[in-house]
Amino acid sequence: MDYKVVVTRDAEEDFERFINYLLYEKKSFQAANNLLNDYDTTIESLRHVAGSLKLCDNPKLKKFQYRRINFLNHRYFMLYRIKDDMVIVDSIFHELQDYENKMY
Repeated sequence: MDYKVVVTRDAEEDFERFINYLLYEKKSFQAANNLLNDYDTTIESLRHVAGSLKLCDNPKLKKFQYRRINFLNHRYFMLYRIKDDMVIVDSIFHELQDYENKMY
């Protein structure tokens, strides 16, 4: 089953912060471009595999049916939930962030 992927405004803002950090702090257009390509690949993968990934282990996140997909080539991931045939990406994090406490 293929899903329609919807990225919330919050998740877009999360990702924008990472891109801006690479562009303006690290001054690396190439790194930002590589991350953007990885994002696109992850979204495309999510269309096909969203339902097959397990629920998060954290009880709070599990309660809200959150799942996680890692970027293929970078240390970022998306937290998403499934509603019917739609995948809703609510947040994007770097793996070093304390995401479990930031969600709720």
